Amino acid sequence: MLFIGDDWAEAHHDVEIQDEDGRRLVRRRLPEGVAGMAVLHDLVAGLLGDGEPADVIFGIETDRGPWVQALIAAGYQVYAINPLSVARYRERHVTSGAKSDAGDAKVLADLVRTDRHQHRPIAGDSDLAEAVKVLARAHQNLIWSRQRQANSLRSTLREFYPAALTAFEKLTDRDALAVLEIAPTPTRGRSLSRAKIAATLRRAGRQRYIDARAEQIETALRTEQLAALPAVEAAFGHTVTAMVRILTELSRQIGTLEGELSAHFDRHPDAEILLSQPGLGPVLAARVLAEFGDDPHRYDVKARRNYAATSPITRASGTRRLVLARHVANNRLRDALYLQAFAALKASPGARAYHDAHRARGNTHHQALRALANRLVGILHGCLRHQQPYNEAIAWPAPTTELSAAA
Repeated sequence: MLFIGDDWAEAHHDVEIQDEDGRRLVRRRLPEGVAGMAVLHDLVAGLLGDGEPADVIFGIETDRGPWVQALIAAGYQVYAINPLSVARYRERHVTSGAKSDAGDAKVLADLVRTDRHQHRPIAGDSDLAEAVKVLARAHQNLIWSRQRQANSLRSTLREFYPAALTAFEKLTDRDALAVLEIAPTPTRGRSLSRAKIAATLRRAGRQRYIDARAEQIETALRTEQLAALPAVEAAFGHTVTAMVRILTELSRQIGTLEGELSAHFDRHPDAEILLSQPGLGPVLAARVLAEFGDDPHRYDVKARRNYAATSPITRASGTRRLVLARHVANNRLRDALYLQAFAALKASPGARAYHDAHRARGNTHHQALRALANRLVGILHGCLRHQQPYNEAIAWPAPTTELSAAA
């Protein structure tokens, strides 16, 4: 067998190949891309002899990208090692604090040679699940970008146009973007007639309570406020126009990506099961699928809960024992499951009773939601394992006031 550590960078890969006794056979820096992969295959073929590709064990600090996919396609066993695990493993052998790319390649080779039983090979997710992951993450990234842009716009308006903040609580709403597009300064905002505002709201897509909303906006924009100097107000106006147009385009692209995400997710065979879970709508369900993947052999229920970071960790020493929340986690998945737990309070009587029972024991709302999310992950695992949709009576068979420590 061959054990290969691959410390990857943007333009190159440092690799070290070891035999079963830990002897270094090759240390090389390879270029990224087809050329580097060709050299790597030649090195492996020359050392492997009559062995099979499955006898080649790779350790690398990422689980995605064309390079990783090429390794899997070649039939190698590939382990994606968390960088924190690599750092701790390095400290077992190097106490001086020294670090190099070639040294990290050696650490990865040593790790998969001696401790790969403590790690899992890269999951064999389907192409459709990988596509859902790409779309779900891109969709969420755009939402985060839009919120950052909205925060910048809010900060700018606070400096010279507080009336706009009175008129619009949420600056990403289509009403706010449409009106600020035609009235980016207090002077232009005060000059807007109610009929002009109403027409703008109609063009933006509002269909109900147009006149009442137009009256509210007109009243807010005409409130008295301290004025900026004319030249400064004009400069701020140009800034607001640019920000509003960026937000408008971001919202349009978010809608486009959401449509693509929904189309891909609906084609997945597990979509019906995920959508049957309480608190999961199309977007959250797609995010959960994207982050868990669909490899049926990747998790048992404990591993799924641990990866979701909903299960607690225990620190025990002597007579001291603490049960704490996990802080190292896939934040995208953890956020999606937290939102699911919150929404499930209305969608599922069993989830509401479970949450309330935790609150009655003295847990905070956040702690109760985390416990509920942990229970919902277990329910989802059972549904996926048995290929059955959610059933309220099966999910909550016992009185939820009797809570076990494991839950």
